[in-house]
Amino acid sequence: MELAGFENPLREGLRLERTAEPCVTVIFGASGDLTKRKLVPALYSLAKQNLLASGLSIVGSARTPMNHEAFRAAMRDAVNRYSDAGPVDSAVWESFAAGLFYTPTDPKKPESYDNLSQLLTEIDRERGTAGNRLFYISTPPSLYSDIIRLLGATGLNRSSNGGWTRIIIEKPFGHDLQSARALNREVLEVFTEDQVYRIDHYLGKETVQNIMVLRFANGIFEPIWNRRYIDHVQITAAEGIGIEARGGYYEQAGAFRDMIQNHLLQVLAHVAMEPPAAMEANAVRDEKTKVVRAIRPITIDEVGQFVARGQYGEGSVGGQPVKGYRHEDSVNPQSNTETYAAVKFLIDDWRWADVPFYLRTGKHLPKRVTEVAIQFRRAPHLLFKHVVSGHFEPNALILRIQPDEGISLNFNAKMPGQAINIRTVRMDFQYGTSFGKRVPEAYERLLLDALVGDSTLFARGDMVEVAWELAMPILQAWQQPASNFPNYEAGSWGPKEADELIERDGRRWRRP
Repeated sequence: MELAGFENPLREGLRLERTAEPCVTVIFGASGDLTKRKLVPALYSLAKQNLLASGLSIVGSARTPMNHEAFRAAMRDAVNRYSDAGPVDSAVWESFAAGLFYTPTDPKKPESYDNLSQLLTEIDRERGTAGNRLFYISTPPSLYSDIIRLLGATGLNRSSNGGWTRIIIEKPFGHDLQSARALNREVLEVFTEDQVYRIDHYLGKETVQNIMVLRFANGIFEPIWNRRYIDHVQITAAEGIGIEARGGYYEQAGAFRDMIQNHLLQVLAHVAMEPPAAMEANAVRDEKTKVVRAIRPITIDEVGQFVARGQYGEGSVGGQPVKGYRHEDSVNPQSNTETYAAVKFLIDDWRWADVPFYLRTGKHLPKRVTEVAIQFRRAPHLLFKHVVSGHFEPNALILRIQPDEGISLNFNAKMPGQAINIRTVRMDFQYGTSFGKRVPEAYERLLLDALVGDSTLFARGDMVEVAWELAMPILQAWQQPASNFPNYEAGSWGPKEADELIERDGRRWRRP
C-alpha cells in the first residue's frame, strides 16, 4: 500500500515502456517444454502489461497434429501452470487467445512452409500484422539447418509487403567451433546479421542487465573497477538439481558446453567490458567481443593448471538421497561427461592484467545460486591487526543473478561496545522489494527486445565463435577419460581439484 502523496524515490527516472508493433511470432517447436514453460507465458505476461500491439499473433508450429482450438487450450493450461503473473485473467486471455494459431509442420518438408506462408498471409489480412515476422527456433539443434534453409527457399526470410523479418535461435549455437561456424554460415546465407537474434536467457535477467547500469550510471564504481583495486572475480552458477530427464542431451553436452561456454562467458563479458561509445546494440557487442578476445587462451597442455572437472557420485541434496550421475537414465555407466567445471581465465588488457576470473558451475551442489563476486584487494595497511583477533574479510560486491536478484556490498564495521570488535556486515539491495513492482522473467525482456528490434542483449556471431575458440582446447583435453570419476559427492561444493585450482593462488571459493 502506498501512502497518499508519497512516491517511491526508486521509481523516479523510469523510462517509458516500449510497445511492440503488430507482428506474427512463429514458434518452431511449439509442442516442446520451452514453449509451455517460458515462451507463451512470457508473451501472455507482456500482453497483460499492454506491451504488445492488439494485433500481435502467435503461430505454433510442430509435428504434433493439433488444431487452433487445441493449441489455445494447451497454452491456457501452460500459462495457468507456469506463469508467475498469476492465473489467467479471462478478459486478457480472450483477447490474447484470439491471436493464437497452430499449423502442423514437418521441419524438413517444403510443403509445410507453403502452408505456413499461406496462414501468415491470412493473419496479415485479418489482424493487421503488416507482414512483420518473428521466427523463433526452439527445436532440437539437429533441425536448425533445415528450418533456416527452408525459410530461405520459400521466401519467408523476407517480407513481401514492406514488413520486417527477424529470427531468434535458441542455444546451443553449435556443438563445437566447427559446427558453430557452419551454422553461422548457413544462417547468414539466408538472413542478414541484423535479422539474427541468438538468445541466451541469462542476458535477460535483471542483475545481468544491471551490471552495465551499476558500472556506467554511477560515478563511484568505474574508477575502482580495475586491477589496482580488484583482487579477483568469481562467477558461480550452482544447481541443486541433477540432470533430471536430460541424460541424452547432457551426455553430449557436459557442464562446460552447457554453462561456461555461453552463459558464464556472457556474464564475464558484462563485468569486464570497456564502456561502450553508446547504448546501441553493436557498440555494446563490440566491447563484449573485444574483451572475450582478450582472454588468454588455455592450451591443451595447460588444461590441468587452469581448469578442473568433476562428476557427481551418490550423496544427498536437501536431505534427500540422490544417485550418482552414471546411474541416471540415458547415461553411459562408464560416462566421461563432466557435471562440474571450474576454470581460471586471465584477461590480457590494461584494465585486468593479472586479475583472475574464476568461473564454476555444477550439478547437485548444495543449493541453486548464480552470482558474480567482485573481491576487492585488502586495505594496504592493517591498522587494527594488533587489537583484533582473527582476520579481516576483504570487501566484496556480490551481484546475485538468481534466486533473489539483487546486489550486496560486504564491508567491515565496528560492533557496538567498549572494545574494538570488527565484523563483516552486508549492505543489501533486492529487486523484489526495492521498486515495488514485479521483476519480469528473462524471456519477457528478450522477446520484447526482439519484437522492437533491439539486439543489444543477444549474442553476435563473431562473439559466439570466439567463445568456442576458447573452449575447444579444454574440450579436446577432456576427451581423455577421467580416471577419478565420480570425484565429488552429490550435495557437496564440488571436487577437491576445483579447490586446489583456486587455492594454488592463495584464494578460496566463496560459499554463497
